[in-house]
Amino acid sequence: MIRCINRLEGFAEGSEIIVDGIPVVPGKSLAKVRAEVGMVFQSFNLFPHLTVRRNVMLAPMRVRGISAEEATSRADILLKRVGIYEQADKFPEHLSGGQQQRVAIARALAMEPRVMLFDEPTSALDPEMVDEVLDVMKNLAGTGVTMIVVTHKMGFSSQVADRVIFMDGGEVIETGKPNDIFSNPQETRTQNLLSAVLNH
Repeated sequence: MIRCINRLEGFAEGSEIIVDGIPVVPGKSLAKVRAEVGMVFQSFNLFPHLTVRRNVMLAPMRVRGISAEEATSRADILLKRVGIYEQADKFPEHLSGGQQQRVAIARALAMEPRVMLFDEPTSALDPEMVDEVLDVMKNLAGTGVTMIVVTHKMGFSSQVADRVIFMDGGEVIETGKPNDIFSNPQETRTQNLLSAVLNH
């Protein structure tokens, strides 16, 4: 679903996808949508030949046309926000997985997106690194940025989400407020999933 929002993949059924009033269709409107939507993938996709700071600076300079000075300032502010400023001059290969994912979040935020998409952002991390990325995302949620997060982290979802959508096999099975979904799911598939996850 989130890959359809910025049309990394097309969709076979349904009428339309609209992001902040802009229809997601090929052409100029798609470029507008992509300029306003940040995405953080499972794999970090950082440029290995650029320092952490340059990774964060690149898109705002190329796409938004801001100066190197402004891009540097923005990058440093964001790296501080995600708690990794001290690594700004290092290359990605010298960072842990959790650190690289925090850089990826800062890089997406550097475009000042209206919507942030997260595709299982902790799935490629070692268990001890998961919490540091989830903490950054919790803090980000508190700033008012719209976030759509694909995750199996039920505790995180229950703490941060305004709305939970349970999907299975590409279909929306159940949607509602976190307390309703986690405390009193109505659909059998939701009940079975929560029972399996919460009992392990």
